[in-house]
Amino acid sequence: MASISGTPKKSLMLFSGRAYPELAEEVAKYLNVSVVPQAAYDFANGEIFVRFEESVRGCDAFVVQSHTAPINQWVMEQLIMVDALKRASAKRITVIMPFYPYARQDKKHRGREPISARLIADLFKTAGADRIMTVDLHTAQISGFFDGPVDHLWAMALLADHVRNRYGTEELTVVSPDSGRTKLAEKWADMLDGCPIAFIHKTRDPLKPNEVVANRVVGEVRDRLCVVIDDMVDTGGTIVKAVEQLVEAGAKGVIVAATHGVLSGPAVERLQNSSAREVVLTNTLPIPADKQFDKLTVLSIAPLLAQAIQQVFEDGSVTSLFDGNA
Repeated sequence: MASISGTPKKSLMLFSGRAYPELAEEVAKYLNVSVVPQAAYDFANGEIFVRFEESVRGCDAFVVQSHTAPINQWVMEQLIMVDALKRASAKRITVIMPFYPYARQDKKHRGREPISARLIADLFKTAGADRIMTVDLHTAQISGFFDGPVDHLWAMALLADHVRNRYGTEELTVVSPDSGRTKLAEKWADMLDGCPIAFIHKTRDPLKPNEVVANRVVGEVRDRLCVVIDDMVDTGGTIVKAVEQLVEAGAKGVIVAATHGVLSGPAVERLQNSSAREVVLTNTLPIPADKQFDKLTVLSIAPLLAQAIQQVFEDGSVTSLFDGNA
């Protein structure tokens, strides 16, 4: 009888949902692996079927899905993929969601409202996920909703490096579009060699989602190039109002930098017609050709995801990728 090795070899396997396979392929290139082939299709009534074409027993599985529109379909597909992996005896399952779905519903503003960000975490835990990896959560406390390790990656270094390389010789001010992101603005300011920060003091009508009543600019912006930062651009209303207010307040120019380009409805038209000099986004979500415009720069998040996957697979430190600040 042939002898059996007592220590099984670890294997990294990368899986991709159908929402944005290009991102998974790019991550796979950095990791020097192939995306595991699968059969995935919808039944006539919309139910989703997934089957992997290779054995996944004992593997370290990383399941990538970008939660773009139609968001509910892609959430369900990723849940089904996790369930299939669990039932096929994958050793550890890491769910990679560069854009965490339902992240804006992270607390109750009024009675009888859901906390959908928590529900998403519970669904993935129930499906069999051991770990979640995500980029720039809407609020950091969402990482506590999942009962297990959460790797919260930051795109800030990627975006700030681009801004520094292109505009580093100008007098910059980092601007938060509301008072809630001033801590993030301070981190940005540190990365941009200690430039000043400002924020837009604004009010919102809780009965009208995606609508903002902007108020006044607080901080030093006159004759300076302002960098407006946010975690996502959805319909573009908040960001564009901030841009116009900064121009009115005497800013020399405005750059928009955000991680997630949701770009719903009128967003592209609003951004293109705004006074912004450049809009910088990452590709956590697909930005198809019909949503691209002259001022847009898209930076790839794939190298960061690949580094984090490598660290998790090797039981290394994800925090070390962010100088201990993650």
